[in-house]
Amino acid sequence: MKIGDIDLRWLGNASFLLDIGKKIYIDPYQIEGEEADIILITHPHYDHCSIEDIKKLAKSGTTIVCTPDCQSKIARLDGEVELKLIDVGQTLEVSGVKIGAIPAYNVNTTNHSKEERWVGYLLKVGEIVVYHAGDTDLIPEMEKLQGKVTVALLPVGGTYTMNAKQAAEAATIIKPELAIPMHYGEVVGSRADAEEFVRLCQEQGVKAQILEK
Repeated sequence: MKIGDIDLRWLGNASFLLDIGKKIYIDPYQIEGEEADIILITHPHYDHCSIEDIKKLAKSGTTIVCTPDCQSKIARLDGEVELKLIDVGQTLEVSGVKIGAIPAYNVNTTNHSKEERWVGYLLKVGEIVVYHAGDTDLIPEMEKLQGKVTVALLPVGGTYTMNAKQAAEAATIIKPELAIPMHYGEVVGSRADAEEFVRLCQEQGVKAQILEK
Protein backbone atom coordinates (compact mmCIF):
# COMPACT_ATOMS: atom_id res chain seq x y z
CA MET A 1 0.00 0.00 0.00
CA LYS A 2 1.35 3.40 -0.98
CA ILE A 3 0.84 6.19 1.57
CA GLY A 4 2.59 9.36 0.54
CA ASP A 5 6.24 8.42 0.10
CA ILE A 6 5.84 5.21 2.14
CA ASP A 7 5.32 1.77 0.66
CA LEU A 8 3.68 -0.01 3.62
CA ARG A 9 3.57 -3.81 3.71
CA TRP A 10 2.20 -6.21 6.33
CA LEU A 11 4.46 -9.23 6.74
CA GLY A 12 2.28 -11.24 9.16
CA ASN A 13 1.66 -11.09 12.91
CA ALA A 14 2.85 -7.62 14.05
CA SER A 15 5.54 -7.35 11.36
CA PHE A 16 5.60 -4.47 8.89
CA LEU A 17 7.95 -3.04 6.32
CA LEU A 18 7.96 0.68 5.61
CA ASP A 19 9.94 1.28 2.44
CA ILE A 20 10.85 4.93 2.05
CA GLY A 21 13.92 4.30 -0.10
CA LYS A 22 15.38 3.10 3.16
CA LYS A 23 13.82 -0.09 4.52
CA ILE A 24 12.32 0.08 8.01
CA TYR A 25 11.15 -3.17 9.61
CA ILE A 26 9.01 -3.36 12.74
CA ASP A 27 8.96 -6.56 14.84
CA PRO A 28 10.08 -8.91 12.04
CA TYR A 29 8.90 -12.48 12.69
CA GLN A 30 9.01 -15.52 10.41
CA ILE A 31 9.74 -13.43 7.36
CA GLU A 32 11.90 -13.42 4.28
CA GLY A 33 13.06 -9.90 3.67
CA GLU A 34 15.71 -7.68 2.17
CA GLU A 35 18.46 -6.06 4.18
CA ALA A 36 17.17 -3.47 6.63
CA ASP A 37 18.34 0.07 7.19
CA ILE A 38 16.33 0.37 10.42
CA ILE A 39 14.74 -2.32 12.62
CA LEU A 40 12.34 -1.38 15.41
CA ILE A 41 11.55 -3.83 18.22
CA THR A 42 8.63 -3.14 20.57
CA HIS A 43 9.44 -5.65 23.34
CA PRO A 44 11.40 -8.86 23.99
CA HIS A 45 8.73 -11.54 23.39
CA TYR A 46 9.78 -14.17 20.83
CA ASP A 47 7.31 -13.09 18.14
CA HIS A 48 8.51 -9.48 18.30
CA CYS A 49 12.20 -9.69 19.15
CA SER A 50 13.04 -12.69 16.95
CA ILE A 51 16.81 -12.84 16.78
CA GLU A 52 16.62 -15.33 13.89
CA ASP A 53 14.68 -12.83 11.79
CA ILE A 54 16.80 -9.88 12.86
CA LYS A 55 19.87 -11.81 11.69
CA LYS A 56 18.29 -12.21 8.24
CA LEU A 57 17.83 -8.47 7.89
CA ALA A 58 20.73 -6.87 9.73
CA LYS A 59 23.76 -5.68 7.76
CA SER A 60 26.72 -3.53 8.60
CA GLY A 61 25.27 -0.10 9.33
CA THR A 62 21.73 -1.26 10.22
CA THR A 63 20.27 0.72 13.10
CA ILE A 64 18.27 -1.32 15.61
CA VAL A 65 15.97 0.58 17.98
CA CYS A 66 14.65 -1.40 20.94
CA THR A 67 13.76 -1.35 24.61
CA PRO A 68 16.65 -1.98 27.03
CA ASP A 69 15.53 -5.53 27.88
CA CYS A 70 16.09 -6.59 24.24
CA GLN A 71 19.71 -5.50 24.35
CA SER A 72 21.23 -8.80 25.51
CA LYS A 73 19.64 -10.70 22.60
CA ILE A 74 20.68 -8.19 19.97
CA ALA A 75 24.21 -7.88 21.34
CA ARG A 76 24.85 -11.43 20.05
CA LEU A 77 24.56 -10.30 16.44
CA ASP A 78 27.61 -10.43 14.25
CA GLY A 79 28.52 -7.33 12.29
CA GLU A 80 28.58 -3.63 12.96
CA VAL A 81 24.97 -2.79 13.72
CA GLU A 82 24.14 0.41 15.56
CA LEU A 83 22.01 -0.22 18.64
CA LYS A 84 19.83 2.57 20.02
CA LEU A 85 17.83 2.04 23.20
CA ILE A 86 14.52 3.80 23.66
CA ASP A 87 12.19 4.29 26.61
CA VAL A 88 8.56 5.36 26.88
CA GLY A 89 8.27 9.05 26.09
CA GLN A 90 11.57 9.31 24.24
CA THR A 91 12.03 10.40 20.63
CA LEU A 92 14.94 9.57 18.36
CA GLU A 93 15.79 10.59 14.83
CA VAL A 94 17.37 7.99 12.56
CA SER A 95 18.18 8.79 8.93
CA GLY A 96 15.62 11.59 8.90
CA VAL A 97 12.85 9.48 10.44
CA LYS A 98 11.47 10.69 13.77
CA ILE A 99 10.73 7.73 16.05
CA GLY A 100 8.73 8.17 19.26
CA ALA A 101 8.07 5.53 21.91
CA ILE A 102 4.46 5.24 23.13
CA PRO A 103 3.35 3.07 26.09
CA ALA A 104 2.05 -0.42 25.23
CA TYR A 105 0.63 -2.62 27.99
CA ASN A 106 -2.21 -4.82 29.22
CA VAL A 107 -4.76 -3.40 31.61
CA ASN A 108 -6.03 -6.51 33.39
CA THR A 109 -3.31 -9.13 32.79
CA THR A 110 0.41 -9.35 33.41
CA ASN A 111 1.42 -10.52 29.92
CA HIS A 112 2.56 -7.01 29.10
CA SER A 113 2.64 -5.03 32.33
CA LYS A 114 2.95 -1.27 32.36
CA GLU A 115 5.97 -1.55 34.64
CA GLU A 116 7.97 -3.26 31.88
CA ARG A 117 7.89 -0.01 29.88
CA TRP A 118 7.40 -1.78 26.56
CA VAL A 119 6.45 0.37 23.62
CA GLY A 120 4.56 1.10 20.48
CA TYR A 121 6.11 3.46 17.94
CA LEU A 122 5.17 6.71 16.24
CA LEU A 123 7.12 7.15 13.02
CA LYS A 124 7.05 10.46 11.21
CA VAL A 125 8.16 10.48 7.58
CA GLY A 126 7.55 13.90 6.08
CA GLU A 127 3.94 14.71 6.94
CA ILE A 128 2.93 11.05 7.34
CA VAL A 129 2.68 9.65 10.89
CA VAL A 130 2.46 5.87 11.33
CA TYR A 131 1.48 4.46 14.73
CA HIS A 132 2.46 0.85 15.43
CA ALA A 133 0.72 0.09 18.71
CA GLY A 134 2.86 -2.89 19.79
CA ASP A 135 1.24 -5.45 22.08
CA THR A 136 -1.29 -3.40 23.97
CA ASP A 137 -4.81 -3.11 25.26
CA LEU A 138 -7.02 -0.08 24.86
CA ILE A 139 -5.17 2.37 27.13
CA PRO A 140 -5.77 6.00 28.19
CA GLU A 141 -2.57 7.20 26.52
CA MET A 142 -4.21 6.66 23.13
CA GLU A 143 -6.34 9.76 23.71
CA LYS A 144 -3.20 11.88 23.30
CA LEU A 145 -2.86 10.58 19.74
CA GLN A 146 -6.27 11.81 18.60
CA GLY A 147 -6.02 13.53 15.24
CA LYS A 148 -2.23 13.15 15.08
CA VAL A 149 -1.95 9.81 13.25
CA THR A 150 -2.16 9.12 9.53
CA VAL A 151 -2.11 5.32 9.75
CA ALA A 152 -2.76 3.27 12.90
CA LEU A 153 -1.57 -0.35 13.01
CA LEU A 154 -3.63 -1.94 15.78
CA PRO A 155 -3.57 -5.48 17.26
CA VAL A 156 -6.88 -7.33 17.06
CA GLY A 157 -6.10 -10.92 18.05
CA GLY A 158 -7.18 -10.82 21.68
CA THR A 159 -5.59 -12.99 24.43
CA TYR A 160 -2.38 -10.93 24.67
CA THR A 161 -3.70 -7.70 23.16
CA MET A 162 -6.91 -5.90 22.34
CA ASN A 163 -9.57 -7.90 20.56
CA ALA A 164 -11.32 -6.62 17.43
CA LYS A 165 -13.99 -4.69 19.34
CA GLN A 166 -11.49 -2.99 21.65
CA ALA A 167 -9.19 -2.19 18.73
CA ALA A 168 -12.10 -0.56 16.91
CA GLU A 169 -12.76 1.51 20.03
CA ALA A 170 -9.10 2.54 19.99
CA ALA A 171 -9.43 3.57 16.35
CA THR A 172 -12.44 5.75 17.12
CA ILE A 173 -10.42 7.47 19.85
CA ILE A 174 -7.26 7.96 17.77
CA LYS A 175 -9.15 8.94 14.61
CA PRO A 176 -6.45 8.03 12.09
CA GLU A 177 -6.96 8.58 8.39
CA LEU A 178 -6.63 4.79 8.04
CA ALA A 179 -6.66 1.91 10.54
CA ILE A 180 -5.04 -1.44 9.72
CA PRO A 181 -5.40 -4.61 11.82
CA MET A 182 -2.40 -6.68 12.92
CA HIS A 183 -1.37 -9.37 15.39
CA TYR A 184 -3.58 -12.11 14.04
CA GLY A 185 -3.15 -15.23 11.93
CA GLU A 186 0.14 -16.42 13.45
CA VAL A 187 0.20 -16.67 17.25
CA VAL A 188 -3.39 -15.77 18.11
CA GLY A 189 -6.40 -14.40 16.25
CA SER A 190 -7.70 -15.02 12.76
CA ARG A 191 -8.72 -13.19 9.62
CA ALA A 192 -12.26 -13.16 11.03
CA ASP A 193 -10.96 -10.87 13.81
CA ALA A 194 -9.47 -8.54 11.22
CA GLU A 195 -12.73 -8.51 9.26
CA GLU A 196 -14.74 -7.74 12.38
CA PHE A 197 -12.36 -4.89 13.19
CA VAL A 198 -12.82 -3.36 9.75
CA ARG A 199 -16.60 -3.68 9.97
CA LEU A 200 -16.76 -2.06 13.42
CA CYS A 201 -14.45 0.76 12.37
CA GLN A 202 -16.55 1.52 9.32
CA GLU A 203 -19.69 1.62 11.47
CA GLN A 204 -17.99 4.38 13.48
CA GLY A 205 -16.89 6.31 10.40
CA VAL A 206 -13.24 5.28 10.61
CA LYS A 207 -11.65 4.07 7.38
CA ALA A 208 -10.09 0.65 7.89
CA GLN A 209 -8.49 -1.88 5.58
CA ILE A 210 -6.94 -5.35 5.75
CA LEU A 211 -3.51 -5.61 4.15
CA GLU A 212 -2.78 -8.93 2.49
CA LYS A 213 0.35 -10.64 3.77
